[in-house]
Amino acid sequence: MRLALNLRYLGPRTDHRDLPRLVREAERLGFGVAWVAEAFSSDAPSVLSWLAGQTTTIGLGSAAMQIPARSAAMTAMTAATLDVLSGGRFHLGLGVSGPQVAEGWHGARFGKPLARTREYVEIVRQVLAARGPVTHEGEHYPLPLPDGPGKPLRLGMRPPRPHLPIYLAAVGPRNLALAGEIADGWHAVFVDPEFLPAQLTGLGPVRDGFDVVANLPLVVADDVSLCVDRVRAYAVQYLGGMGSREENFYSRLAARMGYADAATEVQDHFLAGRMRAAAAAVPDEFIDRTSVLGPVDRVADRLRDYAAAGVTTLSTILFVRDADEGVRTLQDVATALDKAGVGA
Repeated sequence: MRLALNLRYLGPRTDHRDLPRLVREAERLGFGVAWVAEAFSSDAPSVLSWLAGQTTTIGLGSAAMQIPARSAAMTAMTAATLDVLSGGRFHLGLGVSGPQVAEGWHGARFGKPLARTREYVEIVRQVLAARGPVTHEGEHYPLPLPDGPGKPLRLGMRPPRPHLPIYLAAVGPRNLALAGEIADGWHAVFVDPEFLPAQLTGLGPVRDGFDVVANLPLVVADDVSLCVDRVRAYAVQYLGGMGSREENFYSRLAARMGYADAATEVQDHFLAGRMRAAAAAVPDEFIDRTSVLGPVDRVADRLRDYAAAGVTTLSTILFVRDADEGVRTLQDVATALDKAGVGA
């Protein structure tokens, strides 16, 4: 199992000037990839391009670029460009997001997300293969449009890797099965090593070298309860606010993991604006089971658990006060990986 760093996206309290320092330290420590996310704040490609010029060996990836935000051809162009600029280090992570972001922010219909994802990935792979003009017969993304003057075009550059790895961010069972079928890796959130084997079964047969990426909050400190509290707002945001009452993939995941009542309570409080009550309703056990928390020896035990469960890339999400603490935390988790004896 290798380590990775998930930088998420720029928030109101994020100092973007800290990011290169953290990524360079992760690179020095041998981390495999630095992932960058997007929702409706900063976009992933801009940040990744900036980091590509300040690093040399660490992989750089999107976790994940939003399918509703770009045409498939635009995503392929961006992926090819980032792979060129990074010297063949880019990993393309894609996700459908949710109906609130797709329809409320991007003005794109969310219906039939699995079919859309399948067609989208087909086009991206065809563009990156650069073997000729791109055509696609599909319900959602026909190329060229059948009733206009457009003609098939081909990518006007030669990507360094025509078989660039594609990851899917998947939460629901059907999307998970699709990731196993068409992708090279899976971006997972709220990963519990006891629940993960059942999810891996849901992937079905996968490609050789399929990468199971667990994106996990990381806090290294002696007091586990304080570590839990640092992650609490993150859990509340996803369980309560990433979707509507009818369509929240993360709340449904928590229910499948055995926390149905708590997930409903968190969502009820969140949607009613009762943020303190929402935070209090998140079980400490849920946070602990889906994070890497505590002193170095406990972190090492958790890394063993995740490696044994089938995680191939453990992607750390730092919950730190400043860049200095972030650097120390990266060093601590690298030490824990050595102690655990499960490094790639």
